[in-house]
Amino acid sequence: MSKAVSQNSLNLPFLACIIHTKLALRSFVMVPISMLLFACGGESVSTVDEVEILPPNNSVNAAPNVIVFFTDDQGWSDVGYHGAASDVKTPNIDALAQSGVRFSNGYITAPQCSPSRAAMHTGIYQQRFGMDDNKFVPMPLGVTSVAERFKKIGYKTGMVGKWHLDISRLSFEWLSNNYPEINPIGFSSDQIPFDVRTQYFASARGYQYVFTGNITRFWRNFDVSGSDTELGYFDNPDYRINVVSDAADAFIRKHARTPFYLHVAHFGPHVPIEAPERYLSQFDQNMPTRRRYALATLKAMDDGVGKVLATLDELNLRDNTLIIFISDNGAPLGVDQTDAPISDAREQWNGSTNVPMRGEKGMLSEGGIRVPYLLSMPRLISQNMVIDQPVSSLDAIATALKLAEPQYDLLDLDGVDLMPAVTGSADYLDERALYWRFWGQQAIRKGQWKYLEVGNQHYLFDMLSVDPESNNLVDTFPEIAQQLNAQYKQWSATLMRPDDPSEVSDSVKVRYDIHLNPNRTP
Repeated sequence: MSKAVSQNSLNLPFLACIIHTKLALRSFVMVPISMLLFACGGESVSTVDEVEILPPNNSVNAAPNVIVFFTDDQGWSDVGYHGAASDVKTPNIDALAQSGVRFSNGYITAPQCSPSRAAMHTGIYQQRFGMDDNKFVPMPLGVTSVAERFKKIGYKTGMVGKWHLDISRLSFEWLSNNYPEINPIGFSSDQIPFDVRTQYFASARGYQYVFTGNITRFWRNFDVSGSDTELGYFDNPDYRINVVSDAADAFIRKHARTPFYLHVAHFGPHVPIEAPERYLSQFDQNMPTRRRYALATLKAMDDGVGKVLATLDELNLRDNTLIIFISDNGAPLGVDQTDAPISDAREQWNGSTNVPMRGEKGMLSEGGIRVPYLLSMPRLISQNMVIDQPVSSLDAIATALKLAEPQYDLLDLDGVDLMPAVTGSADYLDERALYWRFWGQQAIRKGQWKYLEVGNQHYLFDMLSVDPESNNLVDTFPEIAQQLNAQYKQWSATLMRPDDPSEVSDSVKVRYDIHLNPNRTP
């Protein structure tokens, strides 16, 4: 064990300033002397290796840690615990599901990356601040992030992996409003002043510790050993999945003695898909190439989950850590799951699947918005629970904040606390509605019913039936359809952008014709 502080550095004024903080009052006994001194200007340790691992306070009164795993284009069937695909190898995710509660009707707020992530990083419907789809990035600066909320109540906040809420080549509206002199044709975010761009990075949105990036370039202020670095870009040629897993592990070790909120966003199995041979070799070479690469990517992601769980166990943090696992949307199938060469960037299929859900990414059918969704926290959540009532990704954020601060006011958030459902009755989840609006499609789910509009096509599904989206009941129960449609319109009228069903493209209509054909076997 190395010596973290000198004997001279311990004095009463330093301790006094810490004791007067709210966080110290709640968790003082689990904070080592070196961190108390650092908070008051004393010496500190800068690397994980120098920290003496002491048992943290895992009592009922200790503030819980929160870790969100938010995967990218991972389909419904691409977890072993759903039992929908026999070729998936996700033992650590399956064990995580076994340790907590699985939501069989868990939904994301949009069938696309940026809007889905905007909701997950704010706890409110992304349409409320105009991020209806990818082309409306960046996320407006006036929107409060989840990280800012956790930071305000004394948490250390971290973000590793895919951010996708800053200025991009699709930011035409933002460009027109802020830099009309720049030609949008061929626009690159590099044309915007650096100090303007960084205002939209995760590091400026409440995340104190960041290691954000997709493939080989990362914006970071700590490294995978846990050492602080100067905030800036860093190139890492290692496998992108493992880099993010290592960064998550480093953050946890670095902040093991203080309550933390960590968002882990692996860039997988999103295209371009890639995987090293040590993962590819675990799967049959005779299967479709893209499927094999997706399975290899999923296995690497699962190893990352396993690494985090092992670290939590090692540091005695597991029982007092809420773990959330959700995908950002359903798998893109490219209509027919064409097994194009991996190098073909035009092919949309990433090798992931949504069976038995109908549809895919970009659609408001179940394949686009119903995703793997689980919560685990051994101290509070019983093992092997399944809740069938519909829940939203927004609920996971509301639940985390309520656990972190029991008096937290959720009125300005759009989710509900899931703990009453976990510890008692989940009936209240059937009484509220979930809403979607994307690319001219409109949908609402309330209890057993789901109403969907795509152009001039209207659907009503009984979600308690087997393969519900194969049976359109809109003509059988017109009153229910009308009630749900009216409720949807009330919600939509409160949003920033007008609702325009005429925006449904021909390609989206074709997808509905294919995936929701009653004669089609999913």
